[in-house]
Amino acid sequence: MKTTKVLIVEDEPLFSELLRHILAAEPGLEVIGAARDGEAAIRLARQLTPDVVLMDIELVGELDGIEAAQRIKRERPQTGIVILSAHAERRYITSLPLAESPGWSYLLKQTVPDIATLVRAIQGSISGMVMLDPAVMAGLRPRQGSSVAKLTPRQQEVLELIAQGHNNAAIAQQLTLTEKSVETYINAIYQELNLSGEPDIHARVKATLVYLRDSQNR
Repeated sequence: MKTTKVLIVEDEPLFSELLRHILAAEPGLEVIGAARDGEAAIRLARQLTPDVVLMDIELVGELDGIEAAQRIKRERPQTGIVILSAHAERRYITSLPLAESPGWSYLLKQTVPDIATLVRAIQGSISGMVMLDPAVMAGLRPRQGSSVAKLTPRQQEVLELIAQGHNNAAIAQQLTLTEKSVETYINAIYQELNLSGEPDIHARVKATLVYLRDSQNR
C-alpha cells in the first residue's frame, strides 16, 4: 500500500501535536513535516512534496490558510488540501476556490478526533473530490425554489452523503439501501442537476458545488 505523505500546517502547537498523534496511529499515513505559518507551509510543500496538506484556515503571519493553500495548489495542483476550521458557516466554505482546482476538503477542528472522517477528508482531497464536514452539511438547507430543493427528500439525503465524501457502498450502508438503489438515486440526481454524462468524480464534485450554491445556513 502506497504511503500518503501529510504536511501539517497549524499555529497551535497542542493541536498540531494532536494531529500528528492521531495520524501516526493510522496505517498508510506518514506525517513528513509541520509548519506554523503560510510562508513556511509553502516552502515545506516545495521541499517535501506532500500528497496532502492539513491547513489551518487562520494562521499567524501575513498569509492565512486559504491564501497559502492556493499558492501550494498553483505550484502543485495534484496536492490535496484539507482545510481545518472552527467555522461551520457557509461563507467560509464558499471562499475556497473549489470550482477552480480539484482536491479540497473542509473539516471542522472539532471533528478531527473522528479518525474515519479525517481519513475520508484526506482520501477525498487526494482523489480530486470536494468533501465537506458532516456538521457543516447538517447546518445547511436547500434554498426554496433551487434545483436541489426540487430533489426528493431521499435524493437530498444521498446528495448530502456524496458531499461528505462517502462512496456508494458507504451511502448504501448508512441509508439501509442496496448499492444498486444508490446508483439509481445518484443517476437521477445527476439528471435533475444536468450532470448526466460527466465522469463520476467530476459529477460528484459538481453535484457538491451545486449543493453549496443552492444552500443557505439554517
